[in-house]
Amino acid sequence: MTLQLNCDLGESFGSWKMGLDEAVMPHIDQANIACGFHAGDPLVLEKTLKLAKENDVTIGAHPGYPDLVGFGRRSIKASPAELKAMVMYQIAAIDGMAASMGLSLFYVKPHGAMYNDMMANADVRKVIMEAIASYHRPLVLMLQSTPEAETIQAEADAAGISLWFEIFADRCYDDDGKLLARSKPGAVHTKEKMLAQVKQLKDQGTITTVSGNILNLRADTLCVHGDNMDGVNAIQEIREMIKS
Repeated sequence: MTLQLNCDLGESFGSWKMGLDEAVMPHIDQANIACGFHAGDPLVLEKTLKLAKENDVTIGAHPGYPDLVGFGRRSIKASPAELKAMVMYQIAAIDGMAASMGLSLFYVKPHGAMYNDMMANADVRKVIMEAIASYHRPLVLMLQSTPEAETIQAEADAAGISLWFEIFADRCYDDDGKLLARSKPGAVHTKEKMLAQVKQLKDQGTITTVSGNILNLRADTLCVHGDNMDGVNAIQEIREMIKS
């Protein structure tokens, strides 16, 4: 698999507007589409699926905790059964709407706090993998690439699912391979640093951490954010860089 570009989309809700989906969609390969729990609504979901179809973009479910007010960025304590059911419910919602439009859902990328919990807690990750494995047809799980990629790959192999490992183009990495906390200076890259990080990843397969250490990370896809025009412009340059 050549390096792909993915972006979180479909996160508007009612009269509340989030993101520049129309401007972003033509430049990406994979759309992580909100399923209605942390953001999105049925009309937004339908519109985003249509936009993905028009631009021949691969679609993925972007499930989160049921937290519209907090945009899914707050952890919710849930039993394994509750977590599994809420993930499957959201997958089924987007999969059903996509099928009615002649589209196929290919993968799942959890959102926000659910994503962070999945990466920090092996028990949460196991439940999410089980939810995907128990779906009625194969789906890929997209998650963050870390130095523990081999261990996570072994977990996925045991669950019987495939993985896509992602690198964040616009975020600085801590020395442990995790994202530098947003509360720390330099956590979000400038456009120049973003492009430099992508170039290094493409040319050398590595990234440089906040302290200057070099990490070799597996990368199948790049996550880019396009909620402002500077971000959209950066996405275009990143696409040209990785596709050349």
